[in-house]
Amino acid sequence: MKKILTFFLFSIIFISNINFSYSIEPDVFIQTTVNRAADTLSSNLSKEERIEELKQIAKDTVDISGIGLYSLGSHRKNLDKKQLLDYKAVFKKYFLKSFSSRLAEYSNPEIEIISKNKINKNYTIVLSKLVRTENRPEVKIEWRVYTKNPENLMIRDLIIEGLSLARTQKEEFNSIINSNEGDIKALLKSLNNFSSQ
Repeated sequence: MKKILTFFLFSIIFISNINFSYSIEPDVFIQTTVNRAADTLSSNLSKEERIEELKQIAKDTVDISGIGLYSLGSHRKNLDKKQLLDYKAVFKKYFLKSFSSRLAEYSNPEIEIISKNKINKNYTIVLSKLVRTENRPEVKIEWRVYTKNPENLMIRDLIIEGLSLARTQKEEFNSIINSNEGDIKALLKSLNNFSSQ
């Protein structure tokens, strides 16, 4: 679980609180959200205020439900309606806490958009980089943007230096479930324990 949390530390840096009610290009969407997120993270807000702001940002711009279902993989076929609803609720709390409480410490992230690659009508990959400073190396970041509804773009994944956060999380969740004889309750307990800390 710690690996996933470390990767998610990067993600919220680049996401901002903005609701688009008009069609916008994915690279513009990412650049705009990057700039607005940087303003939030470098503001004079208290840590608690930043955490709440970052949670709202994620709710507005990230497809948390879609990422949660992807992370379950084939195991979701084995869940009844109540179990699936319970999982979605627990995953959302886990997801929001896993980065917001830690990323409230970040300030002045500088992201440069390099290019975009339209995969199909539903997805575009936006390539960017976290600019190197004296305290951190340059980091290549690819954003998987869900574009089926051009008036409501959503982030579905981040690929950091070639490593997909969603895929890594899926593998970890699968490992937890399989090591507990396929019992989804083990995963729910793990996510709940983290969220309640």
